[in-house]
Amino acid sequence: MYRQPVTGQSHEWRADLGRSARLWRAFRQEQSDPDAFYGALAQDSAHQVAAWHPLDGARMLDVGGGPGYFQDAFERSGATYFAVDADAGEMRLHGRTPSTRTVQARGDALPFSDGSFDLTYSSNVLEHVKDPWAMADDMVRVTKTGGTVVISYTLWWGPWGGHETAPWHYLGGERAAARYLTRTGHQPKNRYGESLFAVTAAEGIRWARSSPQTQLLAAIPRYLPRWAAPVTRIPGLRELVAWNLLLILRRGGSE
Repeated sequence: MYRQPVTGQSHEWRADLGRSARLWRAFRQEQSDPDAFYGALAQDSAHQVAAWHPLDGARMLDVGGGPGYFQDAFERSGATYFAVDADAGEMRLHGRTPSTRTVQARGDALPFSDGSFDLTYSSNVLEHVKDPWAMADDMVRVTKTGGTVVISYTLWWGPWGGHETAPWHYLGGERAAARYLTRTGHQPKNRYGESLFAVTAAEGIRWARSSPQTQLLAAIPRYLPRWAAPVTRIPGLRELVAWNLLLILRRGGSE
């Protein structure tokens, strides 16, 4: 499903094949040059979100904000940025220091009042949460009526579903983790069943459609060109090729 964005896209950003290629090149630098990788991903994310919700003047919450790369990008676009992260170590990755508007908290127990934010956002966190849809529900709770909820997550049956244990996750998460340990001599950062879970596109779309307080505006492959959006309508195939699902919802159901 795909509707036209509710705001105009930036002239500097297009969901085309060139953009997908640039992201792929950035992904290859994740280990060797994390600043370049996360900076590029954060800037792309800010442009993508701005296509659905104006960022200038928006009060936003990033659930799983980590070391602050996304803060830099969203604040350059005019948002007032707040973040939560459950892991203090993640907030200080690569020598970065979290801002005073970043707090340590669980994503399914956000320490904010109902309707506190114009925009709530989460990038690649749900697959690391034991009860991902409880987190998604709490993101809806803290979003204002008429506000926007944007959630993306890595699909388990996609090529990167096992994260650093991929592609062996296709044989099962536990087997993939055991093979990683044998090959490297240490446990993977993302431990299957502890900090990595098998989350599907079907589950996310089902949650979004059943959420009583929101209207689903779009369910699209986050990193693929816009013309690939119809793949999310095809059960089975979407799990393999969409790679990462982006859900955009409006709180209150108004356009």
